Amino acid sequence: MTHLAGRGIADITGEAAECGMLGYGKAGQQTTGIHTRLRARAFALAEGTAAGDRRLLLVVCDLPLVSGGLVQEVVRRLPDGWTESNVMITATHTHCGPGGYFHHALYNSNTGGFRPKTYSAIVDGITQAARAALDDLAPAELSLAHGELHDTSANRSRRAFDRNPAHDRAHFPDAIDPHTTLLRIAREGQLAGAVHWFPVHNTSMTNTNTLISSDNKGYAAYKWERLEAGADYLAPEPQELITAFAQTNAGDMSPNLNLRPGSGPTENEYDNTRITGTRQHRSATDLLGRATALTGPLDHRITHLDLSRTEVGPDFTGDGRAHRTGSPVGGAAALAGAWADGRGFAGFREGRNPLWDAVSRRVIYALSPSLRDAHAPKALVLPAGPLNRLRPMIQERVPVQLLRIGRLYLIGIPGEVTIVAGLRLRRTVAGVVGADLDDVLVASYSNGYFHYVTTPEEYDAQEYEGGSTLFGRWQLPALCQTAASLATAMRDGRPVHRGTPEPLPPARPYKRVPPPDAPHPGRAFGDVLSFARIGDRVTATFVAAHPNNDLRRGGSYLTVEHLQEDAASWTRIADDGDWSTTFRWARSSRTTSTATLTWTVPAGSPPGSYRLRYDGDTPAGTFTGATEPFDVR
Repeated sequence: MTHLAGRGIADITGEAAECGMLGYGKAGQQTTGIHTRLRARAFALAEGTAAGDRRLLLVVCDLPLVSGGLVQEVVRRLPDGWTESNVMITATHTHCGPGGYFHHALYNSNTGGFRPKTYSAIVDGITQAARAALDDLAPAELSLAHGELHDTSANRSRRAFDRNPAHDRAHFPDAIDPHTTLLRIAREGQLAGAVHWFPVHNTSMTNTNTLISSDNKGYAAYKWERLEAGADYLAPEPQELITAFAQTNAGDMSPNLNLRPGSGPTENEYDNTRITGTRQHRSATDLLGRATALTGPLDHRITHLDLSRTEVGPDFTGDGRAHRTGSPVGGAAALAGAWADGRGFAGFREGRNPLWDAVSRRVIYALSPSLRDAHAPKALVLPAGPLNRLRPMIQERVPVQLLRIGRLYLIGIPGEVTIVAGLRLRRTVAGVVGADLDDVLVASYSNGYFHYVTTPEEYDAQEYEGGSTLFGRWQLPALCQTAASLATAMRDGRPVHRGTPEPLPPARPYKRVPPPDAPHPGRAFGDVLSFARIGDRVTATFVAAHPNNDLRRGGSYLTVEHLQEDAASWTRIADDGDWSTTFRWARSSRTTSTATLTWTVPAGSPPGSYRLRYDGDTPAGTFTGATEPFDVR
């Protein structure tokens, strides 16, 4: 079977200053600049022709999470024939991206509300990448490989994992999921694109970092595309190689190997990000030579599941009886945070929370047997279901998707699935369609977000992941039941009932207006305030304007320039999307601010004269400042 494939990439970086970051949920974690930009990488696939229903679009985004609003708006902007069924938008789950792009209020809790500029940057970027991939459709050879990666993750919830039955634990003898998968896209034998799946949290950068960062999975793509293939993200020409590093069932997989934030393999979060990303990159490149031809049809199914009130049959509950999911409630352990990656709120802990346990057991569960069946032994703290009636906080009707690419099956789940929960979903689909288990993956963080998915056994431990399994003990069985129905319909060539999608609630925009920008007294925007060079690090501080005046999507606030041999022109050799640079913004008074640009000179840089340039924006227009030239030898 002849396949067509297309690739596209675009900038999706939101507000670089004074915007709460999504992921850790810390009120004080507000953006102060950029370490690496965030990007959407899109891959379009079609059978023989771009027309017809046999086509798929996968977009892997350097985002903390995917919101339902993003999906709806992007699909609306795509050409006819592209729907929520054949489009999967998935996140790498960096915890260092700006938030405020959800219509549900919980996820805008540290941003002051909905942030239209960040939302627009993400939607525009995803749409740009997707349309580029559609325009790029051309004959291609697809191939698939699997491997293992053992030094890049640790189980941050071992007590919960150990409650699973022996036959499940035996599948993961080291309590991690080392399974890696590579989809290779080639044209006339030349590598044109790749998608690598591996389950590990994108949390090498800690909750003390305030620079926008794509974290370890973003670094893996950056290393392959930029450092090895020489991609120029700011050039108008299409990239020759686009690679994405996507998530699977990473719910309990931490990159912090010592199970402390920012600890392991080193004690430096930047080094950890680079090393963890490099190991995933190496895993992907090692699989290139082992990939075998991927043939067969493309197919897709999607349904919307009301997780607040799903009847789960005895074939899926594990105890031979029917049960029902419950309305969403966060547990005390959810507020504790995952301690390996960053603590949550004071006064809460993973596992037992005696006061909340007692109130739930003696009062709430005693009064409501149905609530007890759905949620016990969770210590109920955050009743999101009732709060949703007052103001929509979280999504309750969620999309569950199944994509087929030849022998590869992707189960799209809008949540964070633990490795054993993922194993059960994979076994369910593999058993129905007759696929090899290695060829069935859970695509977590896809098409929306409803928090965690644990096994019933893990749920009973009420670690962070169990406390964050909002719809109760029977949530995973409900998802397995739904996945089985999608797989059966796909196997038999039948449509599925779409269900009822959840309507988007109205967004409540952030209303605070920053004070007008002003230059420092006696200075102009773009003036250099200080310059220093210590070893291989060059730093310059400029009179700045607020970065949110123009997000410079597809551009840069910072440029490192090299003077050409004719001494008549400067050539850009790095920007604010590069690993070697940082762009930091800070207020110096109510109306004045500074931008600090840093460049760590990479080993092997050509000798010659260089300068740092800062580009900013005010309502009156753009401005530029540059340092005096300095030499690199």
